[in-house]
Amino acid sequence: MSDLASYTQIGLEPNADTIRQQFAAAHGWENQYRLIIQLGKLLPALHTEWQTEEHRLKGCESQAWLKGEKSEDDCWHFACDSDARIVRGLIVIVLAALNHQSAAAIQAFDMEGYFTELGLEKHLSPSRGNGLRAIVLAMRELAV
Repeated sequence: MSDLASYTQIGLEPNADTIRQQFAAAHGWENQYRLIIQLGKLLPALHTEWQTEEHRLKGCESQAWLKGEKSEDDCWHFACDSDARIVRGLIVIVLAALNHQSAAAIQAFDMEGYFTELGLEKHLSPSRGNGLRAIVLAMRELAV
């Protein structure tokens, strides 16, 4: 297993179905916001050697970095981090859907539908929503 694949296995890593269940149980924006912050605490800090300009995400107001690689089984493994607590939680939501998936699965996943189902769109500022889409776009651009 590569360094990145093993790195992304650290700690509890929810999947998209778990995220959907957690959001369904978190009634109201305050509870959902609290859930996003809690999810961000699950994200392991990105190794400092990966926090470089090469891995910096463009289009996100906060500092954010993404490293991705394809494993021998053709699945993509991502490590991502941000200096903003809310963005860290949003990263976990995205990783729950796209991490450890094939390129085809990453490209086919209905991310907008997922965000709508979770109710994120109506509560995120335009800049935060753009940053979230930039994270997804960067993952999809890597996974070709």
